Amino acid sequence: MSITAISDVVGRWFALIVLVAGGVALAFPDAFAGGTVAVPYLLMVIMLGMGMTLRLSDFAVVARRPWALLLGVAAQYLVMPGLAWLLAQALDLPAALAAGVVLVGAAPGGTASNVMVYLSKGDTALSVAMTSVSTLLAPLLTPVLVLALAGEYLPVDAGGLFLSIVQIVLLPVLLGLVLRLSAPRLVERVLPVLPLVSVVGIAAVVVVVVAASSATILSVGLLVVVAVVLHNGLGYGLGYAIARVFRLDVSGRRAVSIEVGMQNSGLAAALATAHFNPVAALPAAIFSVWHNVSGSLLASYWSRKDPAAGSSPGELRVGAAPVRETGR
Repeated sequence: MSITAISDVVGRWFALIVLVAGGVALAFPDAFAGGTVAVPYLLMVIMLGMGMTLRLSDFAVVARRPWALLLGVAAQYLVMPGLAWLLAQALDLPAALAAGVVLVGAAPGGTASNVMVYLSKGDTALSVAMTSVSTLLAPLLTPVLVLALAGEYLPVDAGGLFLSIVQIVLLPVLLGLVLRLSAPRLVERVLPVLPLVSVVGIAAVVVVVVAASSATILSVGLLVVVAVVLHNGLGYGLGYAIARVFRLDVSGRRAVSIEVGMQNSGLAAALATAHFNPVAALPAAIFSVWHNVSGSLLASYWSRKDPAAGSSPGELRVGAAPVRETGR
């Protein structure tokens, strides 16, 4: 079996692989708990892969449809952080877990969302642009949001968060984009392997985080699962509702819904591990599994419904474009 075929299989079974990885870490925590130092580096590799999938044409939607993109990114950075804070308060989460939920909410969109939007017959061009722009804005917006919403739970070093996001996200993404522009033939040969790299990287992050916080999982694991499921599900619902209120067509609503509900939980886990503790990374580890399961289910449901059938006169048409597989 070729590397490309293996990468395809691993990509399709991503959620199950990550779930199994978490189970192994929970069963043998001592074997993996010492690997937390590797989490930021694993994410840097994933973000480099994301940058290599980007093209300058992905940002053309900024000029063509700025209103739809602005709406989507604003919803991303308002809905999920706000929901995170409300859930932490409503569920009376312990300080470290509350900070972890806020970190997930303040993270940019997850790149697996591009594939989910494509499968759901949503506006893929808008999805890719939202993911890219929210990722590039993360060094500025994520630290501010975490400081404002999680400062009551744990001390927050906003400057340190900024530097970490620049190092973990911005620089690797920009390097990947430069490689795509300067060595396109080499990058094209590497692209089919990137889903495999992403899955292995996220699975490794989940293993380390779960192992390091195994005692917390056994005591409050169900509470964290409830918080993650509500966070993700309400994100989908509110994202769709906002897009509908502002009269995006059905394909645009689907894109905004999935983009808002799916987060870059790998980044949240890396930041929590580096700036708080492994327990704070637990919500991100669980989110990594759950949002891929829920996103797949939602995409499967919408894929059976023609978006054109649900549109009405006067809606803002945002269109769709071919998708490219990206890292999770």
